Amino acid sequence: MKNWAIRAVSLYVFNVAVLLLIGLLMRSVSVGWNALWASVVLTLATLALKPTLLRLFRGSAAKSAQSRTRIGEKAVQYGLVFVAELIIWVLTVILSGVDVRGWFWGYVLPPVYLLIAWVIYDLVDDRIEAKTGAVIGSVTSKARRTDAAAAASREPSAAPSPQATAGRDELNDGLTPEQRRMLDGL
Repeated sequence: MKNWAIRAVSLYVFNVAVLLLIGLLMRSVSVGWNALWASVVLTLATLALKPTLLRLFRGSAAKSAQSRTRIGEKAVQYGLVFVAELIIWVLTVILSGVDVRGWFWGYVLPPVYLLIAWVIYDLVDDRIEAKTGAVIGSVTSKARRTDAAAAASREPSAAPSPQATAGRDELNDGLTPEQRRMLDGL
């Protein structure tokens, strides 16, 4: 569960940056503050929908894979990924406040940018997820240390004195340590 959360957080932050960059580079796409919500949609679609779409498309394309050359097969694979990106982009636009103008500049070109960005993300995601995990781990360990310190300040000392132990034993059975030794000798 922790690995999934780390992956989702790092992908979310990366998607926010990519959406803001797309909004800056393209006049036909207006992102603004909607990048925060659009990134939620984009991250969820990437984690949940993209693998399913690619599995379906690749299953259909595998039926005719024998008749294609190696270059043709790569072209089909990239085309399938682009179609999945296009579907995810359209869902992001519909479910968020991202405003697009023009079918080519607003719907065809941004998935190409997303595709390029996700190729870059795939190259650096291990480092991003490791850094995100380290940040989350440090916050968690600080919280644990704070909780342990608070619990330690509420508890009495861990090693009671011999007198306290003897007193507690006497309260439990009513015998003194000398009487206890005599009974043990019998």
